Amino acid sequence: MPKQPIRLGFLKALNLRTMTETLIILAAGASSRMKQSLSDASLGNIKSKALISLGKDNQPLLDYLLLNAQKAGYSTIYLVVGEAAEAFKKYYENNSYFSELTIRFATQHIPNERSKPFGTADAVLQTLEQFPELQRQTFSVCNADNLYSSEALEAVRRTDSPQAFISYDRNGLQFSTERISAFALVILDPGSYLTHIVEKPNPSELEPYRQLDGSFRVSMNLWKLDGAKIYPFLKNCPVHRERNEKELPTAILNMIRDYPKSVLAIPFNEHVPDLTSIEDIAVLKKYIDDHFSS
Repeated sequence: MPKQPIRLGFLKALNLRTMTETLIILAAGASSRMKQSLSDASLGNIKSKALISLGKDNQPLLDYLLLNAQKAGYSTIYLVVGEAAEAFKKYYENNSYFSELTIRFATQHIPNERSKPFGTADAVLQTLEQFPELQRQTFSVCNADNLYSSEALEAVRRTDSPQAFISYDRNGLQFSTERISAFALVILDPGSYLTHIVEKPNPSELEPYRQLDGSFRVSMNLWKLDGAKIYPFLKNCPVHRERNEKELPTAILNMIRDYPKSVLAIPFNEHVPDLTSIEDIAVLKKYIDDHFSS
């Protein structure tokens, strides 16, 4: 499906005070679903999905995300990694591919009573506490296992709203119907500000969630946030009852209850390649071969 001309209106009037050149990439997840589906021993030994090699040049998935971030105008990257992150640091500390980027590492420590990380809200919180200057800045946040386009990364970076996210048209995502039906829907007010996120919507009860343009909208976790505003909600984020994790969307929803009309939705209609299971590897390889000449 061709892209819609979505950037006009969002990238015209820029407020330099709210633009950001900082991107936090969440790469410390346990990759449980991927590990359950892996049969190749060499892949199974990889600590993070973001380091799985793809494309003609056999480079890690994260390389392509960083390349798009560099194209989008980001200059400082915070890679949130686990406690055993030697592979990340060895590969990226002196990587000539990304000479325009300053890459820093934040460690998501696991509490003693847990066996895996405490979720995406905890990952961002630990980053802001390890680098306190971020508590006074705006920054973008995204997953390490989604290959966002440079256009989407630039749109969320340059919007003159201090807090925003990319609101994807569900019909533009090239996943199976079953997979898409499990995505949470975002609910927007007439001014395109986030009001709610509906998890696991019943397919027979979707109509009330249709947007004014006729679309159903989802978030793929590409956000821009104001450190001062989001920090207390990250710190006090409740644990999700089913997943037993502190999730970034939960913290954001709690924030907008106190600060309505504070998170702007930027509409996009394009696919976002995702690396969730072993079946996604072949799809991503083809996508990279088609979209990256070298």
